[in-house]
Amino acid sequence: MEEITYEDPTVAEGIAAIRAGSPFVYGLTNYVAANLSANVLLAVGAGPAIGAAADFPTVFPAGAGAVWINTAALISNPAEPVSTAARAAHAAGTRWVLDPVAVGAGATEYDAFVASLLEYSPTVIRGNASELTALAGGDSTGKGVETTLSSEDAVGAAEDLARRTGAVVAVSGPTDYLTDGTRTVAVPGGDVRLTQVTGAGCSLGALIAGALAVVPDALTATAVAHAAYAVAAERAGARTTGTGSFAVALLDELSLLAA
Repeated sequence: MEEITYEDPTVAEGIAAIRAGSPFVYGLTNYVAANLSANVLLAVGAGPAIGAAADFPTVFPAGAGAVWINTAALISNPAEPVSTAARAAHAAGTRWVLDPVAVGAGATEYDAFVASLLEYSPTVIRGNASELTALAGGDSTGKGVETTLSSEDAVGAAEDLARRTGAVVAVSGPTDYLTDGTRTVAVPGGDVRLTQVTGAGCSLGALIAGALAVVPDALTATAVAHAAYAVAAERAGARTTGTGSFAVALLDELSLLAA
């Protein structure tokens, strides 16, 4: 299987393109992850806007370079604005990321809502192994927002989901796996403390949207985001000792990539 790291020149080129283009990226996410998600985008030069105020979900997707929707936005929003944002992105031809947080953890009404968003053809679907296995129709094994499967366990389900939806599917784990249903690549690296900082996975969805805004090929854009996030986490981990300092250092390291 092909492996992509930050050493691949397309990754630094992709981050440099975000810095050069300063794309507007619109997102709906949960209040727990919003601050880190916005700061991750700012660290690489994108311009984020987050939230469902008034007619944001109707208007912003058409003017954005890309959109990301973290379905845990339902924590503080009704379902309609979330559906509206997905529908508006699809109608405008704006590429968008679906992050189906906690799908398959036993909340059947929530799971049905997440599945309904597939109607609007997300460009990328990213999540952990349990989430993506469940969304692909496999057994629901997640415990809340945590996975009980390894990323390797979900490669087959991810490839199947990609073929059925036309989306690039990205499975996060110690090694990330990204697939368009035909080509599958591995992105190693990162730091275990990414699993110990609230919103770190959710923020990766925002970064993928930032890359989608400027990198034409969706699988390449997804690889750019994953490989950049992995190397920033590795560098942050090498110079910190705890989770709090790691979270700050992660933003620092992202801000130094291709700067």
